[in-house]
Amino acid sequence: MDDRAIDAVVVGAGVVGLAVARALAQGGREVLVVEAASAIGTHTSSRNSEVIHAGLYYPTGSLKARLCVAGRRALYEYCAANDVAHQRLGKLIVATTEAEVSGLESYKRQGEKNGVDDLAWLDAAEAHALEPAVRCVRALWSPSTGIIDSHELMRAFERDARRAGANVVLETPVVGGRVLGDGGGGIALSVGGQAPITVRCRSVVNAAGLYAQAVAASIAGLPAASIPACHYAKGHYFVLGGKPPFRHLVYPIAVAGGLGVHVTLDLGGRARFGPDVSWVDGVDYAFDERRAGSFYAAIRRYWPDLADGALQPGYTGIRPKLGPAGSPAQDFVIQGPADHGVPGLVNLYGIESPGLTASLAIADAVAALLA
Repeated sequence: MDDRAIDAVVVGAGVVGLAVARALAQGGREVLVVEAASAIGTHTSSRNSEVIHAGLYYPTGSLKARLCVAGRRALYEYCAANDVAHQRLGKLIVATTEAEVSGLESYKRQGEKNGVDDLAWLDAAEAHALEPAVRCVRALWSPSTGIIDSHELMRAFERDARRAGANVVLETPVVGGRVLGDGGGGIALSVGGQAPITVRCRSVVNAAGLYAQAVAASIAGLPAASIPACHYAKGHYFVLGGKPPFRHLVYPIAVAGGLGVHVTLDLGGRARFGPDVSWVDGVDYAFDERRAGSFYAAIRRYWPDLADGALQPGYTGIRPKLGPAGSPAQDFVIQGPADHGVPGLVNLYGIESPGLTASLAIADAVAALLA
C-alpha cells in the first residue's frame, strides 16, 4: 500500500469487523480492513464456545438483547443461504437444586421480554429423556440455541466483503492517527509495521476487540474521556476425551462474569466444557491445567458420572469487559459521532458474548450510523 485516501477503514478482522466490512462494501462504500495479526479472527472471535445464542440473558432493551435476537435470526438465515456449517441443537439450562429454580424462572421471564418466544419448561423426567446423563430437578429448554463454525463464518464474511470490492490486509496494525481539521474532515490513520503509511479516511470503524481502547487512544483529537476502561476476563476450556453422552448444549445457572461452566458440542460431535472466569491484566492465552479441579466439581453438579481423568486441556479465550471483577454486567458500546464528536468514527467497545451471534445486526447498526 502507498499513502492514499480511502472512503472507509475497518480496524480488526474478527467476526464483527468482517461483518461490518461486508455491510459497508455491499452498501457501495470503498472499504479497507486492516488487521494486526497474520490471520483473521485470531482472538475473541475464535476463542469462544461457538454458540448461536437465543438472547434470553440480557436486560430488556439493551444492545445485547436487541442485537442478539435480531442477529440470531439473521445468522441462521445467512448460514442456510451460504452453506456455513451450523446446527440448531437446542440447549437445556438446568437447576440442580430447588433453590436454583427461581433462576430459571427469571431467565424465562427475561427471555420472553426480549422476544425469545420458544422457551419451554422441562421437569426432571423430561430433561432426563432429552439428556439421560444430566441430573437436574428442572430445566428450561431453548430450541433456538445452536452451534456454528466460527472460522467458516468469518471466511464467508470475508469472501462477501472482497466480492463487493473490499480489501483485507493482514499484519497491518494501526500505530496512530489524528482527526483532521483542515476543512476536508476525516481521519488520518498510520498503519503498517516497520514502515507505516498514512491512510486518509472519511470513515473509520474501530472493531479491534481486545485492543479497541488502545486503537482509540492512539487517535489524536478523539476526547480521552470518551474511551471506557478495558478489563480482561480469561476463560479456560477443557475438552472431553472420548464420545460424549450429550446431544444438546447444557448450561448451569450463570455465575458472575460469565454463563458458568457449560457443555457445548462442536460440529464434529466433540464436547468441551467452559469457560471459567479469571481476571487478568493483559492478553495471555497460557493454559493453567491446575484449574481442572474446579471444572470437575462444577460439571459434576449436573453430570455426576464424569470420570476422573476424562478432561483434557483445550484452549483459553479472553473477553473484553467494560467493568472490573464484581461489577454488574455491561452492555455493548457502539459509539458514534453523536457520542464523541468526531465525524465518521465509530468505536465498538466491550464486544464479547453474544457478539458472534449478533455480528450481522451489529454490522447493520454501524452501517446505519455511517449512512
